[in-house]
Amino acid sequence: MSSMRLAFSSDGVFALSSLAEGAGAMVVEVRAHAAGRVDRLMALGVTPGARITMLQRFPGVVFLCDQTELAVERGVADAIFVRNQESAS
Repeated sequence: MSSMRLAFSSDGVFALSSLAEGAGAMVVEVRAHAAGRVDRLMALGVTPGARITMLQRFPGVVFLCDQTELAVERGVADAIFVRNQESAS
């Protein structure tokens, strides 16, 4: 199992799948249970420190990462950990 992480305290950190539609956050950690998932997400710009805006939570998770719109399965969104944008500053 691999992961990429930005140093942080556990306060205010939660799974991307829990982020409200329209809310912004900063990626703090990407955990992977499947081989290559972290590498694929990193290639798409989902890295610690990246800014995220939730566009849609159902039926799939759709979010904006910097200037790229991404749609992922809920299980993938559960492996991306973020902190609210207000707390990230």
